[in-house]
Amino acid sequence: MAGSAALLRQCPLLLPQKRDGTAYEGFVTAQGRDFHIRILLPIDFQLKNARIECSWQLKKILHGYRHILKQRLHSCPDLVSFMVELKTILEIALKNTEELHIPRPPEYYSCLVRDLEILGWNKVAYVDTSLTTIKLKAEDSCGRQHLITLKLNAKYPTEPPDCLVDFPVQFAISWMPQNSLIDIHNQFLAALESLKEFWDAMDEIDEKTWVLEPENPTRSATVRRITIGNNVSVTIEVDPRHPNMLPECYFLGADHVVNPLRTKLNNNMHLWDPKISLLQNLKDVLEIDFPSRAVLEESDFTKDCGICYAYRLDGTTPDQVCDDPRCGQPFHQACLYEWLQGLPSSRQSFNVIFGECPYCNKPLTLKSSMKKL
Repeated sequence: MAGSAALLRQCPLLLPQKRDGTAYEGFVTAQGRDFHIRILLPIDFQLKNARIECSWQLKKILHGYRHILKQRLHSCPDLVSFMVELKTILEIALKNTEELHIPRPPEYYSCLVRDLEILGWNKVAYVDTSLTTIKLKAEDSCGRQHLITLKLNAKYPTEPPDCLVDFPVQFAISWMPQNSLIDIHNQFLAALESLKEFWDAMDEIDEKTWVLEPENPTRSATVRRITIGNNVSVTIEVDPRHPNMLPECYFLGADHVVNPLRTKLNNNMHLWDPKISLLQNLKDVLEIDFPSRAVLEESDFTKDCGICYAYRLDGTTPDQVCDDPRCGQPFHQACLYEWLQGLPSSRQSFNVIFGECPYCNKPLTLKSSMKKL
């Protein structure tokens, strides 16, 4: 209820179209203008798989911000957070769209070109033809390449540009009228170094384990679903400010497999050592070795959904497993939900559905991981 109230405060013209909260339609407001929008969420409420439909005017305004919106869909924890981000991006887009029609004074161009020359053209990745959007590149101390997108308004350098980065945390620049692009670049470099340990930890996981989701993680992604074995995985959510601390862990798989892992996590929590890597800590605490990319292929431990016969469905992989050890058939949550909903014998209590496995007919329980708004 608190989430619904928060969404109503942020977007009073965006209303639910279904009781289960998977469809919203209405208007998002920015700079006194209302734009029609429709948001369709999957049954598990994962924003990364949401579908957004909007008017052609809004689509045109947000055209250059599509990759930013996609990143926000992957990183925002709920719909309220995403709508806050969407309104911020829309405000920036409208501001820049309006300013495209405002002729810049000669001082704007001379100042900008001077700043670019002082910074060095080797640090510039992109400049648009109107000299209003600039992408600067930087390399952190581990050789990772990063980009920062700057949207400059007509009052630059009196007013700072809007900065867009692929970070797991908010990036805000300190700015005074006498500052220049080199100051932004230096602050960008400092922010990169502050996130070094986080990216080191995530890169080690990406390089040494089989990550099921996200399929192509961005630098802002704080979640990884890591394979442990056949139809067994753990989803971890890492704090970017404290990446070597114990992350939130969610085990996915049959109860007879994941319950011992939960017990080991609880019993060995005291062994967690922030001085060693995140991956090594997970191995020590869970008393396991994760399947290695160097030894195994993805096909060695991935199994298609027993209902749709596909491995990936709208970007998700099978994350529900029959608890009977003799069966162990995996399913996509969405597929299993639809299957159980169609069974006359199944029953539902709150967010839990009780039914039978489509393969072995043994009792099966589906607990939805829906996030309430």
